[in-house]
Amino acid sequence: MLEDELVQLVKKVILEKCEKQHLELKNASGGTPTKLYGTLSSFSNQLDGGIIIFGIDEDAGYDVVGVYDAQELQKKVMEQSLQMEPVVRPLFTVAQIEDKLVVSAEISECDIYEKPCYYKGAGRLRGSYIRVGDSDQPMTEYEIYSYEAFKRRIHDELRTVERATIENLSKDNVNEYLIKLRRLKQNLLNLVDERILETQGIYQDDLPTLAGLMLFSEYPQEFFPQLSVTAMVVQGKGIGELGDDGERFVDNKRIEGTMQQMLEGTLAFVRRNMKVKTIITEEGTRADKPEYPIKAVREIILNALIHRDYSVHTDRSPIRLVMYEDRLELENPGGLYGRITIDDLGKASADTRNPYLAGALEIMIDTENRFSGIPTIVTELEKADMPAPVFIDRRGVFKVIFYKKATVQNKDVDMEQEILSYCNTPRSREDIAKRFGFEAPSYFIKRYIYPLLKNGKMKMTMPDKPKSKNQKYYSRKG
Repeated sequence: MLEDELVQLVKKVILEKCEKQHLELKNASGGTPTKLYGTLSSFSNQLDGGIIIFGIDEDAGYDVVGVYDAQELQKKVMEQSLQMEPVVRPLFTVAQIEDKLVVSAEISECDIYEKPCYYKGAGRLRGSYIRVGDSDQPMTEYEIYSYEAFKRRIHDELRTVERATIENLSKDNVNEYLIKLRRLKQNLLNLVDERILETQGIYQDDLPTLAGLMLFSEYPQEFFPQLSVTAMVVQGKGIGELGDDGERFVDNKRIEGTMQQMLEGTLAFVRRNMKVKTIITEEGTRADKPEYPIKAVREIILNALIHRDYSVHTDRSPIRLVMYEDRLELENPGGLYGRITIDDLGKASADTRNPYLAGALEIMIDTENRFSGIPTIVTELEKADMPAPVFIDRRGVFKVIFYKKATVQNKDVDMEQEILSYCNTPRSREDIAKRFGFEAPSYFIKRYIYPLLKNGKMKMTMPDKPKSKNQKYYSRKG
């Protein structure tokens, strides 16, 4: 960054008095901190990296205390960076503030094929970190495995199940699948059934695979008891964890069976528990309008079943659906896979965690796996005049939230004026979203801030870099 940008960033830190997801503060007045490995690792592993600022003392009320020797500090930080795998290359900036020198070190995100970045002295399992809020947390074994699974193209859906045999697969269901497969894939016409099942990942080494059992077994939960869907309806809005505010379950069910049966069972649960409004048109005809568009609900259930993680790290965790008074939430084990980010969803072809399951279901129930159904979800909610879906990717869990239309209308009352008042001082997207109680900053910015920018009521501090992690928004005067 430029020297002026560092000065402005320090002023913002002093005003707000806090660290953040992409910002770490270090007091270096007495020497270079000796353990930067956690921060170097976590910033290298997170989207858009992060910035370390040396010369601010949190314990002294975020005073600028300066650094002991800017040149020596850069040398020492670089020495620690060389002990990372892959090597970290900080970009340093030095600025003078209040007659004291402060130094920033910008840490870039490393390539996904080199993640996780870790401290070589501790090894991959103990030296890999992830940024959580304003702290560096050790990565779990599963988080490290997720990177390895992507880089090495490990398909956990293809692991065989020794307790099972070909007899555990429903012959009728398998035969129906083979008929459809041969009709659509002419190259398989002359292959025997067993060979086709091998090419499609249903059967390997004389044993059924996890994919085969989840698709065709009479009862897959005999082998994987927790590969199911837990569905519940909660009275109220579920502030905090379930049960914290005295709310009770109205309906609660575990849905089991094959993937197709779980799709149908979960969809039936939602149909049973959501309200349907009957509308009389001007022509006198009746039309039913459900609280949530069925096509969109079907897609998020199907996406969860196809794209959840099926590794040994997560096969004891079910998919979880909760219907609250104001919203529907669905979360599945396994965060976004590979190179895709929240902002990329539905816009570009994504890496597929379970290509064999996706391919089989595309044949069996007419699914489309190229874009994971996201465009269909967005379109259906728009047609229902509902807010856009909220997508959250956090530490091995992916969550989708549908908000009811009435809920958002109520939230919009006086929201614009409150935002404008709060942003008399330039604020970051995380600050604004947190202030108004939104878990996903990207959703909040798209829904509330972008319209204010468009009509000229707000401005960006960095209009030439709209996606910068240092971007702030402020109310336009006059």
